[in-house]
Amino acid sequence: MSVAKPLFEQVILPHPAKETLPTMYDLPSEDPEEPGLPDEFHLWQPQLCTETFRPPNYESERVFVASDLNLYYDPNHTPWYKRPDWFAVVGISRFYQGRELRMSYVIWQEEVRPIVAIELLSASTRDQDLGYSERTGEPPTKWEVYEQILAIPYYVTFDRVSNELQLFKLDGGSYQPQTIDNSQFWIPELQLGLGLWLGEYRGLNRLWLRWYDQQGNWIPTDAELERLRAEQERQQKELAQQRTEQERQQKELAQQRAEQEHQQKELAQQRAELEHQRAELAQQRAEQLAERLRQMGINPDEI
Repeated sequence: MSVAKPLFEQVILPHPAKETLPTMYDLPSEDPEEPGLPDEFHLWQPQLCTETFRPPNYESERVFVASDLNLYYDPNHTPWYKRPDWFAVVGISRFYQGRELRMSYVIWQEEVRPIVAIELLSASTRDQDLGYSERTGEPPTKWEVYEQILAIPYYVTFDRVSNELQLFKLDGGSYQPQTIDNSQFWIPELQLGLGLWLGEYRGLNRLWLRWYDQQGNWIPTDAELERLRAEQERQQKELAQQRTEQERQQKELAQQRAEQEHQQKELAQQRAELEHQRAELAQQRAEQLAERLRQMGINPDEI
């Protein structure tokens, strides 16, 4: 008996026959007309999201995350795409068709929609990230694609200038703003929460978007895990050294106790020998005295 996938692992799009559609190999992975590279924050923040995104209810091999990767969403307009700053898909292989790295994410090939998308707001992208298109025949905005075409269940925006975090949940076919408690929001489908963390990442101390677990603990980054492993190894080494030193001390103490017992035994033997010698000397003196008395005509037994 087959088990139906959760809605966020399904995507149903009207499209032409699959065999007539372009694949990942046919569609470009980046926009050659896009000027320059992202600034460091737009590189580091998605990396932090990727490093800490570990949903416990999915095996790591069934989780795909990407940043700044072309997402092709409309089989009727195959050149149209969006480039989320970060998005995650669960219930799908990490690799394209289970064997290759993805050059882009082609929704009519993958057939699984992202469960969450994150956009890092800026003045030049705010209208695209949060607004509706007013022109017909033009590609829809990111908001429209995420909400109306892909129906991504959770959409997150973060403005690093104002540190404003917004989270929208798909409800009744449209995004509804969610109340964020203490700069944190729990996503039950992932058994993970997303929130603002004040700390140092890549040498920069500021507020960052970061995932946390059911106990409210921030999920460690790769570097933090490495430091934790190194600290655990150091502690284990110190503990092993302490145990070795304790065993050495216990062995020395046992040797000292054995030596003390040996010395006490020898002393007892010496005391017994001395007592024996004293007894023999007393016996000899008694016999000599008795002999003298006999020589004097006195019977010592009668005294």
